[in-house]
Amino acid sequence: MLMNSITKLNVLTLVFLSFLLASCQDKNQKNTENQNRPEFQNMGHELVYEMVQKVGDFSSLADKKSVKYTYTYVTADGGTDISQEKYLFDGEYSYGRYTTHERTLPQFEGDIEQGFNGTEYWLKHNGEVISDEEALARVKFNRPTNYYWFTMMQKLLDPGINYEYIGERPINNKEYHIVKITFDSPDDKPTDTYQLYIDKETSIVDQFLFTVVDFGVEETPYLMLLDYEKIDGLLIPTKRKYKASTWNADLSDEGWITVNWTDIKFDTGITKEDFEK
Repeated sequence: MLMNSITKLNVLTLVFLSFLLASCQDKNQKNTENQNRPEFQNMGHELVYEMVQKVGDFSSLADKKSVKYTYTYVTADGGTDISQEKYLFDGEYSYGRYTTHERTLPQFEGDIEQGFNGTEYWLKHNGEVISDEEALARVKFNRPTNYYWFTMMQKLLDPGINYEYIGERPINNKEYHIVKITFDSPDDKPTDTYQLYIDKETSIVDQFLFTVVDFGVEETPYLMLLDYEKIDGLLIPTKRKYKASTWNADLSDEGWITVNWTDIKFDTGITKEDFEK
């Protein structure tokens, strides 16, 4: 009888100690998570932070080192670009080989290659280096833009970003938080503006308004719709379409422009040397 009591006591002690250990571990984990949270500007900043944790933050992306994928862009009237893209996340190196380029530098027949090697933008046509400044200006837009769209959700926590919580709104039977994003400009030049619609149920941005100041799109923004795909632990918005809109997200009668990313592969073994012209 005494042995049974001792055994029961030992079991209860083990259960209590296990519970105590689990509680301490949970508390320590929560303390670590709280320490890693930044000081938020406002509610909008906090909502964007929570969204990025949901899709995968930049450290999770950077751990994959590099990416390769096929980029397909189709305008409303059928003009098509198809390129094989590759990026190094450390240094934001960017490369694209366009096998179809009906909207990007269509004056060149045959394949074109665009690259950014960390310091220099370059362009090749059928293997020959092109030095035309007008053509290079398009490369200087395409390379950082394509890279930014791929890493946008993670980069929405970069320094120099301003967040403004606009409010809540129902759209198509979903409830959204709306957050306006603007960017600091050291030379006071106009910068792009984003208006994010964060699904209150999923904490994910599945649509957003944006301007393109470099192409004069400021007063009338575009509305981008996103569909995500889970790849190597990250939620990637692989299917996109956009058209002209109003700041109230009322769509124009224009056709959709579609952008698809396919055959995405991370940690591909590419190096900085692969981005040299």
